[in-house]
Amino acid sequence: MTLWPRTLLWRSVLLIAVVMIVSHVAWLEILRVSEREPRAHQVAQEIVSVVNLTRAALVNAQPEKRIDLLRELSREEGIQVYLEQPEERVAPLPDRPFLKIVEADLRDRLGARTRLAVSRGGVRGAWVSFEIDEEEYWVFLPRSRLERADPLRWIGWGALVLVLSLIGAALIVARVNRPLKALAHAAAEVGRGRMPAPIAETGPSEIRTLAGAFNQMTADLTRADDERALLLAGVSHDLRTPLSRIRLGIEMLQDKDDAAIASGMAQDIDDIDAAINQFLDFARVGQGEAVVADGDLNAIVRSIGERYVRSGKPLDLQLEELPPLPLRPLAIQRLVANLIDNALRHGNGSVEIRTAAERGCAVIDILDRGPGIPPEAVERMMRPFTRMDSARSGSGTGLGLAIVERIAHMHGGGVQLIPREGGGLQARVTLPLARAA
Repeated sequence: MTLWPRTLLWRSVLLIAVVMIVSHVAWLEILRVSEREPRAHQVAQEIVSVVNLTRAALVNAQPEKRIDLLRELSREEGIQVYLEQPEERVAPLPDRPFLKIVEADLRDRLGARTRLAVSRGGVRGAWVSFEIDEEEYWVFLPRSRLERADPLRWIGWGALVLVLSLIGAALIVARVNRPLKALAHAAAEVGRGRMPAPIAETGPSEIRTLAGAFNQMTADLTRADDERALLLAGVSHDLRTPLSRIRLGIEMLQDKDDAAIASGMAQDIDDIDAAINQFLDFARVGQGEAVVADGDLNAIVRSIGERYVRSGKPLDLQLEELPPLPLRPLAIQRLVANLIDNALRHGNGSVEIRTAAERGCAVIDILDRGPGIPPEAVERMMRPFTRMDSARSGSGTGLGLAIVERIAHMHGGGVQLIPREGGGLQARVTLPLARAA
């Protein structure tokens, strides 16, 4: 399992977020380094001012008032003055560039013997030494007076800008991604055999170019389908004219007691006519037929099955209750009729037709007891103009299963050819119950 997002939207947002976070951290580091020296000089100047004022106040104050002065400095300013004690514990200055600059500045202004410490006697703060009459004193300043008053403000503002930038980036990427999703949906529609409406050619120039190329492609495919249908219609018309003349000749032969020849020729004509009809069905499947949102699949199967039963065909209908589902009724009629014809032609006996609802799909099963189809040949049998001559009769055009598969895919379903237990074939068609019309 990978943590890398699968969609273009979230991949783009993640990449933009990484770039912005890195740039934000780099910006904070640049700010910190660039303002280190000026801030160190500012802190040193404040310490020098405090030390000089404190020393001047102590030198010029009357001895009996020095204690009160020190108390007032501590109470009002937080400044405390201590006399150096022998063997006192003074922590060494940490090796930080900022503190080194402050210490060097203090020694330049207060004298070379000035010391800076961040901890004395276990008390943390800013400790600066100075001398009065050969005696060394320590001035204690709270760390709050030396640190930046609002160090987190810059980080907070930076984080806010980062969040707003990410939201803006997500909106921009989503706007770019929207036409790509529409394009993917339209491509899926083309794959199902339906021609989608033209995609809006808006957005960046690359997206407009892509949408325009896709619209041109669908227009070319539609024109090619129309030309193919027109060609097949013309071929069927041109073939049926001489077929009609042959029928007339057969009727004339019947008057001359050539019944066997006439019967064979009539059967050939019927086969040719059936082949033409299958060619047309394959070319025109689903064209111009609207989807019925609450179609009754059982009613369609029952009406076709009863028609075969009335003509003396051995059919056994076992229909379970099904909810309404979106269908193209004429296309479903072709699907069921093709499967029944195939089963009757090769089934060696009666044919069973079953319907049921399984796992969110309506299922049509058509079962026969013929020679069946080997599992390794199933995929090949779904191709147009393919026949299983060795296992099943070579009659027909080889378009029946291809038409069935196209109609099933048009409805968002699929076709399976399963070896039947005990011999024979189970042709299973699954159609989703919940599918937008």
